[in-house]
This record gives sequence, structure tokens and C-alpha cells, in this order.
Amino acid sequence: METEGGITVRQALELPGLRGGLPEVLTCADRLDRTVRWVHAGEAPNIPALLKGGELLLTTGLGLGSRPAEQRAFVRRLADRGIAALVVELGPRFGRLPSAIVEAARTAGLPLVQLHREVPFVAVTEEIHTEIVNGHYALLQRAEEVHRRCTQAVLGGGGVPQVLGILADFAGNPVFLETPDGRLLFAAGPGTGPAGTGPLQVWEGLRGARAARAAPPSGAVLVEVPGGGPGTGSVRARLVLLAVSGPLLTVHRMAAERAAGILAVVLMQARQEEEVAARGRGDFLTDLADGRIAPGDAPAQAGVLGFRPGGDPLLPVVMRLAPESAPSGSWALLARAVAEELAGVGAPALVGVRPVEGRVPLLLALRPGTTRTALADRVAVALRAGADRAGLERPGDRTPSAVVVGDAGGWEAAGAGLRHAAEAATAAHGLADRPWWDARRLDIDLLLWRLRDQPDLASFVERSVGPLLEHDRTARPALLPTLEAYLAHAGRKAEAARELHLNRQTLYNRLARIGELLGTDLDDPESVLALSLALRARRHTG
Repeated sequence: METEGGITVRQALELPGLRGGLPEVLTCADRLDRTVRWVHAGEAPNIPALLKGGELLLTTGLGLGSRPAEQRAFVRRLADRGIAALVVELGPRFGRLPSAIVEAARTAGLPLVQLHREVPFVAVTEEIHTEIVNGHYALLQRAEEVHRRCTQAVLGGGGVPQVLGILADFAGNPVFLETPDGRLLFAAGPGTGPAGTGPLQVWEGLRGARAARAAPPSGAVLVEVPGGGPGTGSVRARLVLLAVSGPLLTVHRMAAERAAGILAVVLMQARQEEEVAARGRGDFLTDLADGRIAPGDAPAQAGVLGFRPGGDPLLPVVMRLAPESAPSGSWALLARAVAEELAGVGAPALVGVRPVEGRVPLLLALRPGTTRTALADRVAVALRAGADRAGLERPGDRTPSAVVVGDAGGWEAAGAGLRHAAEAATAAHGLADRPWWDARRLDIDLLLWRLRDQPDLASFVERSVGPLLEHDRTARPALLPTLEAYLAHAGRKAEAARELHLNRQTLYNRLARIGELLGTDLDDPESVLALSLALRARRHTG
């Protein structure tokens, strides 16, 4: 029977030290396979309070008490502490053990052994402790052998699946690697290999039950894989061993802890390599946008990066993340998540990242039968889902990320399309949130953004809407939202009133007050155009 680094009571009684005492088992002979964690010898009446559980207690009985009630209470306290067995040496104190002690041990389920000959307790303690230490060393050797095999697998080009497969074979049970929030990453079962369906079926069967609890099922082993972020307590993933085919023992936990260290290195290396590759694709797309790569050379270089669109038109897309997005997010995970989302679209994609600029540029092949709008819809969803999974976009961000889609064309137009989309994405920040923007509809905002540092633009904003802004700083109700709604609906007052939840007369009164403050006629097309430009420019000069 597995003793998890110790020896059993039965094995201890068979060692020369105790065997020389002619041991006689008086109670619970069926429980001699209990593990002996340590040996303690003592005679004090308060000795139960000094024990932690799993001890083999050696005594001559001096502390057991003289009255039956005292003896029964002493044995009960020992049993409550969870000791492995009580061994009493017969001699001056007891010629034979009193029935009160024997019955109390039997009732408590505690193995009770009496020794008919005197033995040196020091020698017995040393002998058993040596066996316990040797047992622990044997467990360490077994766990280290698993660690060695995992290391060899990684050095030979293997990765997470190979490490999990070795651990699953050793434990004889399925092994899973999951994210800190419980999503499955990899699975392996004993003898099935990483691709086996057995462990996946186990996972599916237990997922519902595990979702309702913070801890894994009973008997499971959970080990954290470190390195998920800054700080000593960060967790990259969790290694979970489930007791399906047999119990999980101490040696399995020890092996899992050593495997977790290897997995941390493998995952860190994979993430670094993945991010380097994603940045390399981002550098290529940026060089293409900036004209440093000739259109004639671009297809070959893109092919090296795995992007081969054939003769299909290319759709340039750029996502610019909010400036306050989490800096600890994973750009590599973002690139991978977007690629996974786009795999279902059926359109070849080249996804890069530019962390310094906070941009994600990409090119997609616009396949026959797919419209630009339909593909843009899918790409926008994939980009936002990827940013959320990677921790690079949060619901509380003051300004959402902007996804801008350029015009489709060949390699000759791809660079200019990427550059236009990137600049337009910068200019789009602060506009109303929408799934994606057409770069062509942002040309006015892009022009104003390019002029943002010009003093004349700031003066234009001040002349056009300054009095209105001053009014809103000191008076209520604020009138700027009314003007914005009026202009957004191209002067259609009924639609503006519905958006503002105002009756028409209230809207008319507010528009009249705005006209007085600005000294302009809101029914004049030229005035409306100037105010629209001023409000757009205000976003870039404020």
C-alpha cells in the first residue's frame, strides 16, 4: 500500500527494533496499514496535546493514569489527535494492559500494541525515522525522474502537450492545463496521448460541477503555474490532476509541482516567441504603409509571414486601442485571439501588433462572394473580442478602441490604405462608439486632426462656439448637447427633439437661445456647416 513517504504501522512492527519486543496487536489489526508520519516517545499525561497526527507513540504507560476513567480519556484524546498507533511496553507499570485501555482503543478505532520485552526506545525511534526519511527520498527520486523526462521532452522540441502526457502517464489519471478563470487550454490522459478523446470527455463531464465550486472535485490535485503577470503571487495557469482511474498521492503532487515549473518556462517562451512574431508582422505592415516596402516586393515578404491571398483584393484594417488600455495585457494573446476568431471567416489574414502606437494593423483577402461590409463586420467583432481576451480593453475605459476599415485593392494600394486607416483611427477617438468606421467617412476628422496644432484652428473653435461653452460653464440647462443633436440630425428638429426627449417647443426655445448666444442663424446652411466643423475640431484642440 502507498505510504506517501512514510512506512505503515505493520512495517514498523516488522523492523528489528520493535520485533525484538515481541509485539502483540490487541485492537484494530485491520488498520495496521496506517501511515506513520513520525515516532514519538513519552510518558507525560499531557502528551496528546503535543501530537499533530500520524505519530507512532511509544510509552511504558506512566502517563496513562491509574483509574479506568483517566485511561479511557487518555486513549480518546490520542485517537482524536489522529495518531497512527499506540505502542505500550509492559513492565513495572503494567504487567498486562487494563481492559479500560483496550476497550477504549477498540471503540476509538486506534491500533493498540503491547510489547512483551523491553526495547530501547531511542533505537526504535532512530530505526523508524530512517525508514521514513528513506521513503521520502524515494518519493523525491520518483518526482525528479518525471521532472527529468519532462525536461528532456522540452529540450527535444516538445511543448505543453508532451509535458502533460508524461505527467498523466505517471499519475495514471487525466491531466489538464486551464486558465486561472477555469478555461481549458490543454488536456492529456494516461496512454491516450495529448490528442486522446478520453480526457476531453472527462473535462466536459466535470465542467458543470466545477463551475459551481471554487475548488476542483474531491481527491484532485491543483498546482498553480506561476508567471501570469507582475508580482510574486501571479498565476499564468493551473495544472489540474483528477482522480478518475485511481487515487492521487503525495508523489503525484510532487511531480506536478515540478512539472509546473517547466510549464511556466514553456508558456513564457511561447508567449515571447508569439509576441516577437506578432511584432514582426506589425513591422512589415507598418513598413508597407510608410512606403519602405515596394508593392512588387510585398507579396513575397508576406508569403514568408504566412499570408498568401492570391489574386483577391486586400482589405486594410487598423484598430487603435484606447490610450488608457491596460499596459499589462498580452499583445501576443491579442494577435492569436484575433487570428482564431478570423479563422472561421475563411479569409486569409495577416495580423500584426504595434504596442508603442497602440495599434493592430491587418490585411485580409476579400474572397469572391464576400462583401467589404460583411467582412468588416466580422473583423471588428474579432478585434474587440481579442482585445478583451488579452486584457487590452476594459469596459471602464474612458474612450473605446476605434476600428477603421480602408478601401479594398491590390498590393499597389495596400500601403496607402493601411496608412489612411491608421491615421483615421487616431482621428476617430472621441467619436461616438460604433463597431467600425469607414476610413472615407473620417476624412474631415482626419484633416482637422492634422491641423490640431495650428493656432488658427483653435481660434476658429473659440469664435464659433466659445460663447456657448462659456454659458454651459455657468448656467443650466447646458445647451451644447442640444446643438450637437441638432447638427447630428442635419437640422431635422423633430428627430433632434426625440433624441433629447424634449417637446418641440422646448427645443425651439433652446435653439433660439443658442442662436442668440452665437449671433448666428441656425437655419443658414453656411452657419450650420461652420458649427459642425467647429465641434469636430474641438475634440482635437481641447
